[in-house]
Amino acid sequence: MSLLEDLTWRYATKKMNGERISADKLNYILEAARLAPSSSGLQPYKILVISDPALLAKIREVSFNQSQVTDCSHLLVFVAWDGYSEERITRVFNYTMDQRGLPYQTMADYKQNLWAMYEPLGPEWHAQHAAKQSYIAFAMAIAAAAEQRVDATPIEGFSADQLDTLLQLKGSGYRSAVLLPLGYRQESEDWLVKMKKVRTPMEEFASELTLADLTNTEDQASAGQPASADQ
Repeated sequence: MSLLEDLTWRYATKKMNGERISADKLNYILEAARLAPSSSGLQPYKILVISDPALLAKIREVSFNQSQVTDCSHLLVFVAWDGYSEERITRVFNYTMDQRGLPYQTMADYKQNLWAMYEPLGPEWHAQHAAKQSYIAFAMAIAAAAEQRVDATPIEGFSADQLDTLLQLKGSGYRSAVLLPLGYRQESEDWLVKMKKVRTPMEEFASELTLADLTNTEDQASAGQPASADQ
């Protein structure tokens, strides 16, 4: 199977059947997420893997009663740093240098410049940026699940504040970002399973842009002429 075939096969499963996925498949999906790129290699996130029925039931209560939370095999909770700090960045960079057999000073200038850029942006920007990084790993997990023919349902519909309290994340340095139930579809009860996959047409989704295109638009605007999309 090709990646495009896998992505065509997948959909946001609305009803799961409770069947367990194998440890091999779960570990494959987690490894794909772990190998995802992140800004400056910081990986300011981690994944909580939950299969305990009692805890899943509690999570469902703060996730708008979405049945996939309790009907899945495993729930992946992507949690991201609640902020950057020089100490956190240093710890990651030092670990990287240890793994590469290089002195810590190798990335000293880069670290200094990075923190000088991040520090004034404030804690809320930090938290949002870290959460955005977790979505890259999240997308990798979705693609890996499709490759393994494991269903997955992206879920942003939950109370982050209540979930953070439930999972005792407050004060831990992490915030919940997004949920990904993994399992298998219950076709007889899933209204979406037979529906056609619909996406924006490619000619609207992707278009080539050059500096000349921008220059022409600016010239037309300065001349008081409406910019045309058909040039």
